[in-house]
This record gives sequence, structure tokens and C-alpha cells, in this order.
Amino acid sequence: MSAEATNPATPGPVTGALTGLPTTPSAPRKRARPRIDLRRLGRAALLGPTGRDRLPDAISHVVDAHRAHHPDADIEPLRRAYVLAESSHRGQMRKSGEPYITHPLAVTLILAELGAETTTLTASLLHDTVEDTEVTLDQVGTEFGEEVRYLVDGVTKLEKVDYGAAAEPETFRKMLVATGNDVRVMSIKLADRLHNMRTLGVMRPEKQARIAKVTRDVLIPLAERLGVQALKTELEDLVFAILHPEEYEHTRELIVENTARADDPLAEIAEEMRTVLREADITAEVLIRPRHFVSVHRVARKRGQLRGADFGRLLVLVNEDADCYGVLGELHTCMTPMVSEFKDFIAVPKFNLYQSLHTAVARSDGQVAEVLIRTHQMHKVAEAGVVALGNPYAPASDDPAEGERADPTRPGWLSRLLDWQEAAPDPDTFWSTLREDLAQDREITVFRPDGGTLGLPEGATCVDAAYAQYGEDAHACIGARVNGRLATLSTVLRDGDTVQLLMGQDPASEPSREWLDHAHTPAARIAIQRWIATHPTAAEPETSLTGRHGAAADPAVRVPAPERSYRPESDRAEGGRPVTAAEEGRALPDADAPGAPDVLVARPRVRSSGAAAVVVERPGAAVRLARCCTPVPPDEVTGFAVRGGVVTVHRVECPAVARMTGAGRAEVAVRWGDSTGCRVTLFAESFVRPHLLADLTEAMALEGAEIVSATVEPPSQQRVRHTYTLTLPDAAGLPALMRAMRNVPGVYDVNRAQADGA
Repeated sequence: MSAEATNPATPGPVTGALTGLPTTPSAPRKRARPRIDLRRLGRAALLGPTGRDRLPDAISHVVDAHRAHHPDADIEPLRRAYVLAESSHRGQMRKSGEPYITHPLAVTLILAELGAETTTLTASLLHDTVEDTEVTLDQVGTEFGEEVRYLVDGVTKLEKVDYGAAAEPETFRKMLVATGNDVRVMSIKLADRLHNMRTLGVMRPEKQARIAKVTRDVLIPLAERLGVQALKTELEDLVFAILHPEEYEHTRELIVENTARADDPLAEIAEEMRTVLREADITAEVLIRPRHFVSVHRVARKRGQLRGADFGRLLVLVNEDADCYGVLGELHTCMTPMVSEFKDFIAVPKFNLYQSLHTAVARSDGQVAEVLIRTHQMHKVAEAGVVALGNPYAPASDDPAEGERADPTRPGWLSRLLDWQEAAPDPDTFWSTLREDLAQDREITVFRPDGGTLGLPEGATCVDAAYAQYGEDAHACIGARVNGRLATLSTVLRDGDTVQLLMGQDPASEPSREWLDHAHTPAARIAIQRWIATHPTAAEPETSLTGRHGAAADPAVRVPAPERSYRPESDRAEGGRPVTAAEEGRALPDADAPGAPDVLVARPRVRSSGAAAVVVERPGAAVRLARCCTPVPPDEVTGFAVRGGVVTVHRVECPAVARMTGAGRAEVAVRWGDSTGCRVTLFAESFVRPHLLADLTEAMALEGAEIVSATVEPPSQQRVRHTYTLTLPDAAGLPALMRAMRNVPGVYDVNRAQADGA
């Protein structure tokens, strides 16, 4: 079976003996090269190396492709690498019957067409020598340098004799760790797998399926993350043909039928676009970019009946970034744009380096053409990803100092992967978790309050953010604020959110088993599972306020049925609106009164009320402070007469004042008397943790507050709402009291009572 090395950057699948894929129509290339027959190259290779100073004919095509991207490249390392590879592999044959040297030649050609630099190509020629011949890593390092040695070592498989069934996952683990230091390792592996997939037809069907599944689950997502779309799309088509032959054949027939059409709506729209841009004096190339097989299959499943414009996209290439937006403006002005399809990946690039403007325009007959607008350099990176970056480790011209190996191209997803793989307890866990992690193919960026960022997969929650930022210290996380608002740890984050993680101070803090339901990143899941494995007797999620290990320890606290709890604000409706107890002239029931609802009640010692004195401009009238807003000196206040001649006193900003004034109720003038004491109702919101009530009451006592009554609602999603009625000897101490309560660990908010609608 032939193994053909083709240009993977060409849109659409490539003809090969394995699949019989028809080459879909593509835009004309400026430098089209004929296909290389590796069988002929194999015969040339069997003749052995040529003279020392002469370039072997077998690698002339690799050199041509390489110099198309790097005209001044030194090809001597390539010549020496080929000589060593050919002599080492001489006599070895592939299962297809070709000389083995054709495989490293094909892999190197793929990378050369993508624009890889000389070091990568040298390592590619040698990538199987250490694994399959007597050549050693030390020999490679001595003859070609440490960089080539590192790359060859990175792609060398581990022996099954040593690792057994764990050889494959451990090989990938080793390769990913090497990629963390040098992304060129994975570039070579992807090209290696592409050529193997092209020649997979000689394998048994079951082995074809096994290799195709690993390619689908691991290699294709890695190609996507590294931005090597040219390799990713062809790998997808080859896997599609093996794992879904019927759907593949149906898609092939659709493409063949569309190719035979007399009319081509994409060509017509492209010509219209060229006219628009020419009249706008914008220099641009407009190309037709056929969809590859998997893309056509996806569009068919999404839209049903396919039309001519659905089989490809239009690609507009310009010279400068600003021209991209100029093209966009002209197309949206002179043609009919589909604004909902617009995406700006130039201002906000994808995590895999991809940059482009996406839009769509519609014809009068309803056909819609998708349009990609990018510069030539953006297009090169979109096709070749990290391969197009050349050597990212070469020191800058103005900084020749040699330092520790660093990878400026190392993306955030890879850093996270390297972090969690260290914690994977065994190869099976690593292998299954790797597949799950790579299945999450979109990434978001969230911001920390200090301006730092966290890269997370789409669908990540606050639990994932906690473990991404703090590692196993996130066991002590008690909550979060998202965009300034309190959020549960199960809250799903969106791109651009600001996340403040609230950490508990109690050393006994521990993760909840419920967190596993909300953990999407491997780092979070592995850390939680490891904690659970080391604490097998840990209780299920807590049901009481005072701790995670059972009912409340304080006998003065009763745990109620949640549906019977109540809040100080009245929830009753009269006349279509809520009516507070203050408006009705009724006090809320005391927690100890007969018939009071069964609430979670703490019973500290109760002293005198110490309420502030109020002077009312109505002789003989009784005065009551409204419990909806609990005014205290020096609040600005007003009064209203209610049943029984009682005057209720409200803060002027209380929503009840606006309602009663709007209803025509007359205000009664009131003012504060000489007394400085006050009685106030405070609402506190906190997370569940042990000893919270004790810490809160101690903080209030230290500020001189006396507790008249306290109610605590049953916990909900590890959050608790407290209501305290307090007396203070001096109203001026209220701000300090509220600050002291907020400073209690686990308490995230304290507010004065306010009516609904505040």
C-alpha cells in the first residue's frame, strides 16, 4: 500500500489508498507541488547515501519545502540526520512493504510543509532511531545537540516489556511532560500519527479501530489545542472513515454531487466580494475554502438539506490587521450580513493562538456564505499553530544570554494538565482523566480581584477556580463572590467573570462530597477524590449549622423543618402589596411566645431593651419603632399614625414610607430625644461552619451589644441567614458592631433590617 506525503495545509481531505477520499475543490495555490511517491523515494533510499558533500536525492523534496519557508536555512543537519536514519533503518520494512525510511521522510515532509524550523525537521528524521535501531540518545546528543536529543527522547515510546499494559498511557504522560518544556515534541508526534493513519489500511480492522479511537480522543484534541488545524482536519477525516464508514460514504457522495453541480454559489459570492473590495481600494485575496468531510457531516446534521454554499467558506486574506476590519465594514455595508454570525477572534484570540474575524453574508435566494477574514500571518498560524512559530527557544537578538529552558508558547491548558497529571494515582486514572480533560474543547478566562487570571475549561465552576488557584488548600474554601455578588461554589463561571474566593480560617475545614458534582477540571476532581480516599469515615454533607459531623452541639438550638422558618419581614399580601407588621401596628411574634413558628433559636441572656427615645409632635400618642427598617439615631426619621393611635417611626429612605405617602397617608413629625441608646435588628448571612454562633455572639458582646432575640434559618446550599435584635448603649457604636460581625470568619454580609423592595 502506498504511503503518500501530501501537503496537509491544503483544505479538505487528501487522496490516499486507505480511504479513497476525493480531493475536494480548493483555491489555487501559488506554489503547487506535485505529489511525492514515497515508493520511488524508498527505492532511492535503498541505494544508500551519496557522497559526503552531496545532498541525497531522497530528501531533496524535504529541503525544497523547508526552504520555501526558511530560504536561508542550513541544510547540513538534515543531510547528516538522513544519513544516520537511512543507515540505521536499512533493511527494515513497513507492513505496507515499503522501506522503513519512507516513514521518517514522510513525517519530516509534513512538518516542512507546515513551516517547521531545521531543529524540528532534524529530530523528525531521527524520531524512530532510538526506539527501533541501535542508535542511542547519547549518540544523537553528541552528533546533533541537546535540543534534538530532547525532541527525539520526547517522542520515543516506553517499552511494553517494562510497563506492560501501562506502556501506552505512560508514554503519553512522558510525551506531555516533554511537551510542557518544548511544544515541538507534540508537533513531531502529530505528524507521525498523521502518516501512520494514512497507511493504516494494512492493519487488522480491530487494530485500526483501536488506533483511530486513541487518535480521536487524544491526538485530535491536542492538535486543536496547539492550533495545528491542517493536521487536525485530516486526522478527523481519516478517523471518520474508519469509525463511521457508512456516514463517511454518505458524506463523500454529497461532496461528489456538489462538485458536479453546474453552478457554484460560493464562486459567485466570492466574485461579488472581490468587486466590492476592489472598488473600496482594499488589497485582498478572496479564496474558496472547501469544508473537509467531518465539517460537511456536522453541517448536514445541523441544517438538514445542504445547499451549495454549505460546502465551503470564503477566506479573505489581507496584509494588515486594520485591513481586516476595513473588509468587514465594506462587506457589511455592501452585502447582506448575518450579524448573529459575527465573531471577533482578533481582539480576543482563541486559546490555541487562532485569530480571525468570522461573519456571514446572505444572497437573495437565501443561501448564506460564511466568511473568514484574516492576515496572511494569521492564516499561517491558523493552519500550522505552534509549528508556524519557528524555534520559540532561540534567544532574542538583543538578549543573547543563555538561561534556563523556558517555553513562551506554553498554553494555560497544558500547564493545568501538567499540574494534575502529577497527582494522578495510577496510569488508568491518568488515561481516563486525560481523555475527559481533552474532551472539554473550549476555554474561558476569569479574573482574580488582584488582576491575575485563571484559565479554565468552559463549564467550570467556582469549585474548579478554587483548586486552580489554591491547589489542595482549596479544601478550606467556604464560598465565592462572582462579579461582586455572593455565589455558591456550584456557580458556573462565564468568560470574563471576576471571582473572589472566600477561604475559611478553621484548620478543620474540609471539602464537601457534594463538590464532586460540581468539579469539572481534573485538578479539582483528583484533589477531592484523594481527600475522600484518605478520610473514608468522613460524614456526608452537613445538615446542621454547627458542624459537619452531626446535630448541633448546643442544647439551646433546635433544628426545625425548613418550610416552617420565617423572616421578620411579613410575607402576607393585602390589597395586592406586602404589608409590614409596622404598618399594621403589630409587633412580630417573639420567639418564645406561644404559637410562634418553630425556628432555629439561640437563647442568650436577655436584658432591658435600651431603645432610643423618640419625640412625637402629637400629644398622648404612643410611639413604636418600625421593625421593617429599625431606625436608630442619628437616622433621619418620619412617622405615620396607625391603628390604636400608635405612631410608627420609619427611616425616611424606607420603602414603606414611599408606599404610604403614595397612598395619601399623612406624615407625623418625629425626632430623636436625648437618649443615645438604641434597639436595632441586623441581618447576617454566612456560610455553614463549626462554632459560628459562638464566634458571632462573642463579637457582639465585645462591642457592648445585648441580644434581645436571635433567629437562624435552616442552612440552604451551605448558606445561613441570621436575624438578631440587639440593644446598644450608644447608637454611634452601630457601624463598629456591624464591622466586627463581618470580620467573623464565614460571615460575608451584615445589614440592617429593611423592608422588601429596598
